[in-house]
Amino acid sequence: MKQHLHPSSQQASTQSPYDSPRTLWAVMIGFLIVWFYMLGARTLVPTDEGRYAEMAREMVATGDWITQRLNGIKYFEKPPLQNWMNALTFSLFGLGDWQARLWTGLCGLIGIAISSYTAFKIYGRRIAISTAVILGSSFYWAAMGHVNSLDMGLSAMMTLALCGLLLAQRDGANAKEQRNGMLLCWAGMALATMSKGLIGFVLPGAVLVLYTIWTRDFGLWLRLHMGKGLLLFFAITAPWFILVWQANPEHPHFFFIHEHFQRFTSTIHKRGGAWYYFVPLLLIGILPWLGLLLQSLFAGLRQEQSKFQAKKMLLTWVVFIFFFFSISGSKLPSYILPIFPALAILIACQLENISTLSLRINALIMTLIGAASIFMTPKIAGMAKHVYEAPFYAAMIPWAYAAAGLTLFGGLFALIYAQRNKDWSVLSLAITVYLAGQALFMGHDTWGKYNAGVYHLAAIQAELKADTPIFSVGRYEQALPFYLQRTTILVEHPDEMQFGVGIQPELWIPKQTDFVLKWREMHAKGQNAVAFVRQEIYDDLQKQNLPMRVIGHDPKRVIIAIPR
Repeated sequence: MKQHLHPSSQQASTQSPYDSPRTLWAVMIGFLIVWFYMLGARTLVPTDEGRYAEMAREMVATGDWITQRLNGIKYFEKPPLQNWMNALTFSLFGLGDWQARLWTGLCGLIGIAISSYTAFKIYGRRIAISTAVILGSSFYWAAMGHVNSLDMGLSAMMTLALCGLLLAQRDGANAKEQRNGMLLCWAGMALATMSKGLIGFVLPGAVLVLYTIWTRDFGLWLRLHMGKGLLLFFAITAPWFILVWQANPEHPHFFFIHEHFQRFTSTIHKRGGAWYYFVPLLLIGILPWLGLLLQSLFAGLRQEQSKFQAKKMLLTWVVFIFFFFSISGSKLPSYILPIFPALAILIACQLENISTLSLRINALIMTLIGAASIFMTPKIAGMAKHVYEAPFYAAMIPWAYAAAGLTLFGGLFALIYAQRNKDWSVLSLAITVYLAGQALFMGHDTWGKYNAGVYHLAAIQAELKADTPIFSVGRYEQALPFYLQRTTILVEHPDEMQFGVGIQPELWIPKQTDFVLKWREMHAKGQNAVAFVRQEIYDDLQKQNLPMRVIGHDPKRVIIAIPR
């Protein structure tokens, strides 16, 4: 017979941690200590982390908060909210790794807090606690909360929009709550638009259309406070779009046509992928709740005893956004991040009536993953493609063992406690897998430093004077400019700044031959310069007898300077 774990059976052996304010406070404080510590525990890793840190640094350095720049070149791909927040953080606290991730980290916490609060208002205290536990420990959400990229900021703002709608439309909401909820929804869409563009309101709008068609709740459109909402939306978004257009007439076409229509309908950015591209990412990202995923989604299909079908809204959100990015011509792993808060609420709801068997299966999955990870960890050392890289991979192994051990322990504990006390089973799995994910991040830092090139910082800085130019020949270093607090002169390879150098051609050197002439000229005058080059370019420069000395060398780059 299928046995269910109802709230009334919580205390089979010990008191539920959900009923102990001291336990909940201890868990929350411990969670936050780890969360904030990890914001500064690692080097900024290219490409996204270095790029957005550098753009914010240049914003502070130039004092121009309207026209965004990367490497001193106009950069129109995304709106400025993330760079504004990072620039504000740099202005208040100085430059650094944790400062560059502070906005992202706060956005991760905003998503957890608003999702939990919304679950509380609709479903009660226990589901609110479970929502926070599930989302905070989900591998993808906890990981991306510590990566300086746009997708966590977008996801948090879209979560404000979703939760504002749920709060406003839920049964029992009074007129004030309906208005404030919808204003939160409109503000969330506006801030999401300022985070990453038109998807900030297109995706929530499409979800609303699909939900009303599914439930035939067309009266919902009369409860959107559209007049006030549109005024708020445009009050937040319009000023910057108008100002950047006035300063840069070329901005609207590039931003709206190239960065939205062409990105979605083509592979112009060379970020394509198969239709199932996001499936494994979802399965990994929802850990440690993979064993509960499908049944929680199916539970969203059931009719609720309320006029407003919150679970159907959540399910529509998850399915449509996942489908939207799956058919897009541009795919990156973090694109599906906005679905995780909705998934967390759905899983939290399902936990209340879950069977002991289902809980054990979920715990068993994590136990097996932990055991398999312990077995596979020694193979990390063999992943190095170059002798130079071997120490970086070797440094990952102790952290990988720690992560695997935590996952195994958490899975076994949850497996044992699935019958005795459901809440301790859930909480133990959440804590151990959350710590395991952060351990993996720590283990990756040696590789991150290598990828960012920071092992060469001291040698580069020893060469630099106030007027020393740095050339990027055939490659662009995404993190070093931030750490050096210098822009570089692009040579031959415009990278993602192709549009910018097209309208500012004086800011780069299109041909390598021109760079060689300039380098020789500077050498003849006794001037100094530094250049980042690819190995094959360095070999070619050697053949040309270019005067240079190597000050840094690894498989990813060669760093040269003019001989003294």
